[in-house]
Amino acid sequence: MTKYSKLKSSPSAAVRANLDYPVIDTDVHTNDFTSALEDYIAHYGGVKLVDELRKAESSRLNPKSEGKDWYQQTPEERQYNRTLRSPWWARVTRNTLDLATYTLPALLYERQGEQGSDYSVLFPNNALAAAGASKENRQLLQRAINHYHADIYRKYSDRLTVVAGIPMTTPQEAIEELEFAVKTLGLKVANIPGGVRRPIKAIADKYPADQFPEIGKYASYIDFFGLDSEYDYDPFWAKAVELGVPLTTHYGSQGWTGRSSISNYMNNHIGHFADGSQAFAKALFFGGVTRRFPQLRIGMLEGGADWGAHVYIHLVDRFSKRNLEGLQNYNPDLANPDELFELFAEYGGEITQGHSLSKEELTKSVLGASFNRHSRSPVGSELEDFGAAGIQSIEDIRDRWVNSFFFGSESDDRTIAAAFNDKANPLGVKINAIYSSDVGHWDVPDLTAPLAESWDLVREGVISEADFKTYVFGNPYKFYTQANPDFFKGTAVESKLPKTESQVENKTLVGV
Repeated sequence: MTKYSKLKSSPSAAVRANLDYPVIDTDVHTNDFTSALEDYIAHYGGVKLVDELRKAESSRLNPKSEGKDWYQQTPEERQYNRTLRSPWWARVTRNTLDLATYTLPALLYERQGEQGSDYSVLFPNNALAAAGASKENRQLLQRAINHYHADIYRKYSDRLTVVAGIPMTTPQEAIEELEFAVKTLGLKVANIPGGVRRPIKAIADKYPADQFPEIGKYASYIDFFGLDSEYDYDPFWAKAVELGVPLTTHYGSQGWTGRSSISNYMNNHIGHFADGSQAFAKALFFGGVTRRFPQLRIGMLEGGADWGAHVYIHLVDRFSKRNLEGLQNYNPDLANPDELFELFAEYGGEITQGHSLSKEELTKSVLGASFNRHSRSPVGSELEDFGAAGIQSIEDIRDRWVNSFFFGSESDDRTIAAAFNDKANPLGVKINAIYSSDVGHWDVPDLTAPLAESWDLVREGVISEADFKTYVFGNPYKFYTQANPDFFKGTAVESKLPKTESQVENKTLVGV
């Protein structure tokens, strides 16, 4: 035990001591010791690859307009360029012990007990830095980053596992890097972006990027890999299922409309992970990915779990109104001109005075421009928003939303109550909230606090004791093992699994 250890006074260690099941933390962020990482990458791909890493990091963390970042610009220039206020002071620094812990694998491993965790999934802050690299070097840089992280955490695999960053610009490169990460490096969790920006072809053809580089920054859309994608990503989803890899994302929406303040980071930050992940998840659902790959397991982290509940509720509500049968309630061809004419004749004198309309003209006037502005009515599959998802009943929605997706909720997030509210959630289900401490980011100034903060939700009646167990153990265990039954083989989790479910349920957490 390190001489700096606070194990005896750790509130999370005290909570963990009273549990008879393991705690699985699905989201711990680590820093890289830059000098070592760059040396490794230089050995892997030379100085040019190190330059690629630096450029990619700079563009990701420090967006610029007219060659100057936010801090170099005057307020007038920021207004003129609409320069986004990007994150700042996003790492814990005052707590020097924690700062070192996030950077040193041996120290993080030793302090797992203080954190109250039996097993942690690690997301290096540079895991997806290669996504901003050039097309020529993107895969090579991603492979080098994954290789470095696999090497430095391999000896701690009984309690720590590091994710593989997987670029998603094309399905082919995603497949190649996933196979290398799993088969060569031995990694078993993948972290993917939830979307990738692509040029709008109609504009890109008119204004080529090499001649009009500024236009390309704005004339783009986000491809979420499911609905309306330029590529068929089914081979990648199939490969993830074949290899038994649970997929995760920390996909955010800072910079999107409504999250593009030029002065206020918090304005851009609050809710952005939920919005970004929601766009990604809905694209997979409506694009039929979760129908075609029911074994696929995807965890969306840092956005909370309440949005998973409210989207599920809205899917059910909308399907009940806009399924193929229900849509006929809104079919303009089914309006009865005779009945409408009679009603207007009896009650419409005041507003129809001076207007002599036939039955057909009256019907068109009542329906208004909203029904007359299209060149024709939608037909066939154009009517089926739920068609690609294969939804025939609300049970199908449950199976293709609730079963497929897991939602990272941070330890102090009281909105988790919505995920476990089986009275409000259709069919009495609970959303798959998974314990995600977010250790390593600014919202966790002390890594020994998160598990105790989660237990405070039980103390305060936000969630039940049974829900707590599901949150910190049951759902995380389900997420990883449904993708890969052997995920925890040889780990501290395997050695601490409860002997019977009844023993777990009957255990009372006394004195915590």
